Amino acid sequence: MAGRIAAWAAVIVIALVAAVVRIDVKVALIGHLGAALVPVIFLYAPSVVAWRRHEDLVDYGFHAAPVKRGLVFAGITMLIAFPLFAAIYVGFFDQVCSHGALGDLAPPGLCKRYLGVSGAHAPHLTAEFVLVQYVVAALPEELFFRGCLLMLLEKRFPPKRRWLGGGIGWALVLSSLAFGIVHIPKDGLPHELVKFFPGLLFGWLRSATGSILAGTLVHGTSNVVVQVLETSLLR
Repeated sequence: MAGRIAAWAAVIVIALVAAVVRIDVKVALIGHLGAALVPVIFLYAPSVVAWRRHEDLVDYGFHAAPVKRGLVFAGITMLIAFPLFAAIYVGFFDQVCSHGALGDLAPPGLCKRYLGVSGAHAPHLTAEFVLVQYVVAALPEELFFRGCLLMLLEKRFPPKRRWLGGGIGWALVLSSLAFGIVHIPKDGLPHELVKFFPGLLFGWLRSATGSILAGTLVHGTSNVVVQVLETSLLR
């Protein structure tokens, strides 16, 4: 039953997101209406699932406890993952953008704007952007994909292996795949499937800590790190 609900929830949410991101309307104080509706879907869907299953959002990790474990896991993960990600990001685009035959591996037009480390400049970052990444982007996505979807899938496909408490199995893979797919409709780029990989990390954090606190912190910070890299290395 949990697996069936998870499958329907994933399909419906992905379809709704694909529909609303096409709404090209700007509203005062909100901005792009389509983009504003996406986090509403991610927040509303777990509420509906919880209601149907006679559960509460707390059951889906929508809490901070255990705070210390969540903060420790988030902090260590960021210390290890972000320098590695930055090195891979620079190394990848250095290679792709310097070899014309590999240019198609980069998002359209990116290589023409890529400056490399030698041309790096101060990034464009605002307090509003940072806040949005945690509250509007990371939190709703973590609540649905890791809090709700992963939890349901783990009931259907209990993890056969655990590392530091985090389950590793089909539930983690499937929830991460849905996370990657949901990002494709925005720009229609298959490159967005690469988000499958951070989805694995966020899912493992949720399983290892028992809440979405660590995943939300790492997810939000990763969005900020990407913004820093893009606005400092691109013209």
